[in-house]
Amino acid sequence: MTEKQTTLKESVTIEGQGLHTGQKGSMTFVPAPAGHGIKFKRTDLPGTPVVDAIVNNVISTNRGTCIGIGEAKIHTIEHVMAAFRGMSVDNALVEVDMEEVPIKDGSAKYFVEAIDKVGIQELDAEREYYVIEETITMEIPDKKTRIEIRPSKRFSVDTVIDFESRVLGEQVAKMEDISQFKAEIAPCRTFVFLHELEFLLKNNLIKGGDLNNAIVFVNRKVPQEEMDYLADLFNKPRVKVNGNGILNNLSLYFDNEPARHKLLDVIGDLYLLGKPIKGHITATRPGHHANTEFGKLILNHFNQKN
Repeated sequence: MTEKQTTLKESVTIEGQGLHTGQKGSMTFVPAPAGHGIKFKRTDLPGTPVVDAIVNNVISTNRGTCIGIGEAKIHTIEHVMAAFRGMSVDNALVEVDMEEVPIKDGSAKYFVEAIDKVGIQELDAEREYYVIEETITMEIPDKKTRIEIRPSKRFSVDTVIDFESRVLGEQVAKMEDISQFKAEIAPCRTFVFLHELEFLLKNNLIKGGDLNNAIVFVNRKVPQEEMDYLADLFNKPRVKVNGNGILNNLSLYFDNEPARHKLLDVIGDLYLLGKPIKGHITATRPGHHANTEFGKLILNHFNQKN
Protein backbone atom coordinates (compact mmCIF):
# COMPACT_ATOMS: atom_id res chain seq x y z
CA MET A 1 0.00 0.00 0.00
CA THR A 2 1.48 3.32 -1.06
CA GLU A 3 1.55 6.37 1.17
CA LYS A 4 0.44 9.76 -0.09
CA GLN A 5 2.35 13.02 0.28
CA THR A 6 0.80 15.53 2.66
CA THR A 7 0.55 19.24 3.37
CA LEU A 8 -1.38 21.44 5.79
CA LYS A 9 -5.11 22.01 5.41
CA GLU A 10 -4.67 25.75 5.90
CA SER A 11 -2.12 28.34 6.99
CA VAL A 12 -1.17 28.86 10.64
CA THR A 13 0.99 31.56 12.24
CA ILE A 14 3.34 31.40 15.22
CA GLU A 15 4.81 34.52 16.81
CA GLY A 16 7.89 34.84 18.95
CA GLN A 17 11.51 35.80 19.28
CA GLY A 18 14.65 34.36 17.72
CA LEU A 19 17.02 32.78 20.23
CA HIS A 20 20.30 34.14 18.85
CA THR A 21 19.27 37.26 16.90
CA GLY A 22 16.74 38.49 19.45
CA GLN A 23 14.49 39.58 16.59
CA LYS A 24 10.74 39.46 17.21
CA GLY A 25 8.35 38.49 14.45
CA SER A 26 6.14 35.79 13.04
CA MET A 27 6.37 32.56 11.10
CA THR A 28 3.52 31.16 9.00
CA PHE A 29 3.19 27.57 7.79
CA VAL A 30 1.48 27.70 4.38
CA PRO A 31 0.08 24.68 2.45
CA ALA A 32 2.09 23.66 -0.62
CA PRO A 33 1.54 21.29 -3.56
CA ALA A 34 2.99 17.82 -4.00
CA GLY A 35 6.69 17.78 -4.83
CA HIS A 36 7.23 21.20 -3.25
CA GLY A 37 9.06 19.96 -0.18
CA ILE A 38 9.80 22.30 2.73
CA LYS A 39 10.91 25.81 1.79
CA PHE A 40 11.48 28.99 3.80
CA LYS A 41 10.50 32.43 2.47
CA ARG A 42 11.96 35.64 3.90
CA THR A 43 9.01 38.02 3.57
CA ASP A 44 10.99 40.88 5.13
CA LEU A 45 13.62 40.99 2.35
CA PRO A 46 13.33 42.62 -1.09
CA GLY A 47 11.97 40.12 -3.58
CA THR A 48 10.88 37.78 -0.75
CA PRO A 49 13.55 35.16 -1.55
CA VAL A 50 12.82 31.48 -1.01
CA VAL A 51 15.37 28.98 0.34
CA ASP A 52 14.88 25.24 -0.02
CA ALA A 53 15.28 23.38 3.28
CA ILE A 54 17.93 21.00 1.96
CA VAL A 55 21.25 19.96 3.38
CA ASN A 56 23.25 21.57 0.58
CA ASN A 57 21.85 24.96 1.62
CA VAL A 58 23.23 24.66 5.18
CA ILE A 59 25.63 27.58 5.72
CA SER A 60 26.22 27.38 9.48
CA THR A 61 25.80 24.95 12.35
CA ASN A 62 26.97 27.26 15.15
CA ARG A 63 24.56 26.60 18.04
CA GLY A 64 21.83 25.73 15.54
CA THR A 65 21.24 24.88 11.90
CA CYS A 66 21.12 27.81 9.48
CA ILE A 67 20.24 27.61 5.79
CA GLY A 68 20.72 30.35 3.26
CA ILE A 69 21.32 31.54 -0.28
CA GLY A 70 23.05 34.91 -0.67
CA GLU A 71 21.57 37.45 1.73
CA ALA A 72 18.60 35.22 2.54
CA LYS A 73 19.38 33.29 5.73
CA ILE A 74 17.13 31.50 8.18
CA HIS A 75 18.61 30.49 11.53
CA THR A 76 17.67 27.71 13.96
CA ILE A 77 15.36 25.76 11.68
CA GLU A 78 15.98 22.31 13.20
CA HIS A 79 12.99 22.27 15.57
CA VAL A 80 10.59 23.30 12.81
CA MET A 81 12.02 20.64 10.50
CA ALA A 82 11.67 18.03 13.25
CA ALA A 83 8.02 19.02 13.71
CA PHE A 84 7.30 18.57 9.99
CA ARG A 85 9.02 15.17 9.94
CA GLY A 86 7.46 14.09 13.22
CA MET A 87 3.99 15.00 11.96
CA SER A 88 4.65 13.51 8.50
CA VAL A 89 4.28 16.78 6.59
CA ASP A 90 6.00 16.53 3.21
CA ASN A 91 5.20 19.94 1.71
CA ALA A 92 4.96 23.41 3.23
CA LEU A 93 6.11 26.97 2.66
CA VAL A 94 7.39 28.62 5.84
CA GLU A 95 7.06 32.39 5.64
CA VAL A 96 9.24 34.25 8.15
CA ASP A 97 9.54 38.01 8.58
CA MET A 98 12.88 37.89 10.37
CA GLU A 99 16.24 36.15 10.15
CA GLU A 100 15.45 33.38 12.65
CA VAL A 101 12.44 31.24 13.50
CA PRO A 102 10.87 31.79 16.95
CA ILE A 103 12.53 29.68 19.63
CA LYS A 104 9.40 29.46 21.85
CA ASP A 105 10.33 27.11 24.75
CA GLY A 106 13.30 25.50 22.95
CA SER A 107 11.37 22.43 21.80
CA ALA A 108 9.20 21.46 18.81
CA LYS A 109 6.01 21.41 20.89
CA TYR A 110 4.52 24.71 19.67
CA PHE A 111 5.18 23.86 16.02
CA VAL A 112 3.50 20.47 16.43
CA GLU A 113 0.52 22.14 18.10
CA ALA A 114 0.26 24.59 15.20
CA ILE A 115 0.21 21.72 12.70
CA ASP A 116 -2.38 19.90 14.82
CA LYS A 117 -4.53 23.03 14.97
CA VAL A 118 -5.03 23.26 11.19
CA GLY A 119 -4.74 19.57 10.35
CA ILE A 120 -3.01 17.64 7.57
CA GLN A 121 -4.36 16.71 4.17
CA GLU A 122 -3.24 14.07 1.69
CA LEU A 123 -2.15 15.04 -1.81
CA ASP A 124 -2.50 13.10 -5.04
CA ALA A 125 1.13 11.99 -5.20
CA GLU A 126 3.08 9.12 -3.72
CA ARG A 127 5.47 9.79 -0.84
CA GLU A 128 9.09 8.99 -1.66
CA TYR A 129 11.66 7.71 0.82
CA TYR A 130 15.38 7.25 1.07
CA VAL A 131 15.34 3.51 1.74
CA ILE A 132 18.58 2.44 3.39
CA GLU A 133 19.79 -0.87 1.94
CA GLU A 134 23.28 -0.98 3.43
CA THR A 135 24.92 0.41 6.56
CA ILE A 136 26.41 3.91 6.31
CA THR A 137 28.73 5.15 9.08
CA MET A 138 30.45 8.43 9.90
CA GLU A 139 32.90 9.14 12.73
CA ILE A 140 34.46 12.34 14.08
CA PRO A 141 37.14 10.95 16.43
CA ASP A 142 38.15 14.21 18.14
CA LYS A 143 34.54 14.75 19.23
CA LYS A 144 33.92 11.05 19.98
CA THR A 145 31.00 11.29 17.56
CA ARG A 146 29.69 8.33 15.62
CA ILE A 147 26.52 8.19 13.53
CA GLU A 148 25.35 5.07 11.78
CA ILE A 149 22.28 4.18 9.76
CA ARG A 150 21.36 0.63 8.87
CA PRO A 151 18.49 -0.97 6.96
CA SER A 152 15.07 -1.01 8.58
CA LYS A 153 11.48 -1.10 7.38
CA ARG A 154 10.72 2.07 9.36
CA PHE A 155 12.42 5.20 10.68
CA SER A 156 13.85 4.83 14.18
CA VAL A 157 16.57 6.60 16.14
CA ASP A 158 18.77 5.82 19.14
CA THR A 159 20.75 8.70 20.60
CA VAL A 160 23.56 8.61 23.16
CA ILE A 161 24.98 11.75 24.75
CA ASP A 162 27.76 12.14 27.31
CA PHE A 163 29.00 15.51 28.51
CA GLU A 164 31.29 13.80 31.03
CA SER A 165 29.80 15.92 33.77
CA ARG A 166 28.42 15.06 37.19
CA VAL A 167 25.10 16.69 36.34
CA LEU A 168 24.90 15.49 32.75
CA GLY A 169 26.78 12.29 32.04
CA GLU A 170 25.72 9.53 29.67
CA GLN A 171 22.07 9.46 28.64
CA VAL A 172 20.27 7.35 26.07
CA ALA A 173 17.05 8.12 24.20
CA LYS A 174 15.17 5.87 21.78
CA MET A 175 12.38 6.41 19.28
CA GLU A 176 11.17 3.14 17.83
CA ASP A 177 8.71 4.71 15.39
CA ILE A 178 7.89 8.23 14.18
CA SER A 179 4.42 7.87 15.76
CA GLN A 180 6.12 8.41 19.15
CA PHE A 181 7.44 11.84 18.16
CA LYS A 182 4.48 14.00 19.14
CA ALA A 183 4.19 12.82 22.76
CA GLU A 184 7.68 11.64 23.62
CA ILE A 185 10.13 13.78 21.62
CA ALA A 186 8.49 17.06 20.52
CA PRO A 187 8.16 18.58 24.05
CA CYS A 188 11.85 18.07 24.88
CA ARG A 189 13.69 21.36 25.26
CA THR A 190 17.17 22.43 24.37
CA PHE A 191 19.73 22.74 27.16
CA VAL A 192 22.84 24.68 28.05
CA PHE A 193 25.46 24.74 30.80
CA LEU A 194 25.52 27.79 33.04
CA HIS A 195 29.12 28.62 32.16
CA GLU A 196 28.15 28.82 28.48
CA LEU A 197 25.54 31.53 28.93
CA GLU A 198 27.84 34.50 29.52
CA PHE A 199 30.17 33.28 26.76
CA LEU A 200 27.26 33.13 24.33
CA LEU A 201 26.09 36.58 25.33
CA LYS A 202 29.58 38.06 24.93
CA ASN A 203 29.82 36.47 21.47
CA ASN A 204 26.64 38.16 20.29
CA LEU A 205 24.53 35.01 20.55
CA ILE A 206 21.32 34.27 22.51
CA LYS A 207 20.14 37.89 22.26
CA GLY A 208 16.66 36.44 22.56
CA GLY A 209 17.70 34.07 25.31
CA ASP A 210 15.35 33.51 28.19
CA LEU A 211 15.80 31.31 31.22
CA ASN A 212 12.51 29.68 30.19
CA ASN A 213 13.54 28.49 26.72
CA ALA A 214 16.34 26.18 27.76
CA ILE A 215 17.18 23.78 30.56
CA VAL A 216 20.20 25.27 32.36
CA PHE A 217 22.61 22.74 33.90
CA VAL A 218 25.02 23.86 36.61
CA ASN A 219 28.16 21.75 36.96
CA ARG A 220 30.11 23.88 39.42
CA LYS A 221 29.50 25.70 42.69
CA VAL A 222 28.09 29.11 41.86
CA PRO A 223 27.81 32.02 44.34
CA GLN A 224 24.25 33.27 44.74
CA GLU A 225 25.42 36.73 43.63
CA GLU A 226 26.33 35.24 40.26
CA MET A 227 22.96 33.53 40.02
CA ASP A 228 21.22 36.82 40.83
CA TYR A 229 23.29 38.60 38.19
CA LEU A 230 22.27 36.00 35.62
CA ALA A 231 18.58 36.31 36.48
CA ASP A 232 18.81 40.12 36.26
CA LEU A 233 20.58 39.82 32.89
CA PHE A 234 17.58 37.93 31.52
CA ASN A 235 15.13 40.11 33.45
CA LYS A 236 13.81 37.09 35.32
CA PRO A 237 13.05 36.31 38.99
CA ARG A 238 15.98 35.15 41.11
CA VAL A 239 16.86 31.48 40.64
CA LYS A 240 18.71 28.80 42.58
CA VAL A 241 20.25 25.44 41.74
CA ASN A 242 18.09 22.48 42.66
CA GLY A 243 19.23 19.05 43.80
CA ASN A 244 19.84 17.55 40.37
CA GLY A 245 22.04 20.38 39.13
CA ILE A 246 19.58 22.43 37.09
CA LEU A 247 18.12 25.86 37.73
CA ASN A 248 14.93 25.66 39.76
CA ASN A 249 12.84 27.64 37.26
CA LEU A 250 12.01 24.53 35.21
CA SER A 251 11.20 20.88 35.83
CA LEU A 252 12.30 18.13 33.46
CA TYR A 253 9.55 16.44 31.45
CA PHE A 254 11.65 13.24 31.25
CA ASP A 255 14.73 12.12 33.17
CA ASN A 256 16.56 11.88 29.83
CA GLU A 257 15.10 15.04 28.30
CA PRO A 258 18.52 16.28 27.05
CA ALA A 259 19.13 13.05 25.13
CA ARG A 260 15.60 13.21 23.73
CA HIS A 261 16.23 16.77 22.56
CA LYS A 262 19.39 15.66 20.78
CA LEU A 263 17.28 12.96 19.13
CA LEU A 264 14.84 15.70 18.07
CA ASP A 265 17.74 17.61 16.50
CA VAL A 266 18.84 14.51 14.59
CA ILE A 267 15.34 14.15 13.15
CA GLY A 268 15.14 17.80 12.14
CA ASP A 269 18.62 18.03 10.65
CA LEU A 270 18.22 14.82 8.64
CA TYR A 271 14.88 15.96 7.22
CA LEU A 272 17.06 18.37 5.23
CA LEU A 273 17.59 15.40 2.91
CA GLY A 274 14.34 16.57 1.32
CA LYS A 275 12.38 13.40 1.90
CA PRO A 276 11.98 10.95 4.79
CA ILE A 277 14.25 8.01 5.54
CA LYS A 278 13.52 4.35 6.12
CA GLY A 279 16.39 3.16 8.29
CA HIS A 280 17.59 2.86 11.87
CA ILE A 281 19.96 5.57 13.12
CA THR A 282 22.31 5.24 16.07
CA ALA A 283 23.83 8.61 16.93
CA THR A 284 26.50 8.88 19.60
CA ARG A 285 27.35 12.43 20.67
CA PRO A 286 25.55 14.03 17.72
CA GLY A 287 25.42 17.75 16.99
CA HIS A 288 24.20 19.98 14.19
CA HIS A 289 27.50 19.86 12.29
CA ALA A 290 27.72 16.07 12.54
CA ASN A 291 24.03 15.60 11.69
CA THR A 292 24.17 17.72 8.54
CA GLU A 293 27.47 16.21 7.42
CA PHE A 294 25.92 12.77 7.85
CA GLY A 295 22.97 13.97 5.78
CA LYS A 296 25.37 14.93 2.99
CA LEU A 297 27.00 11.49 3.27
CA ILE A 298 23.62 9.78 2.80
CA LEU A 299 22.80 12.08 -0.11
CA ASN A 300 26.12 11.34 -1.82
CA HIS A 301 25.57 7.63 -1.29
CA PHE A 302 22.26 7.76 -3.16
CA ASN A 303 23.61 10.10 -5.85
CA GLN A 304 26.42 7.64 -6.60
CA LYS A 305 23.93 4.78 -6.90
CA ASN A 306 21.82 6.64 -9.47
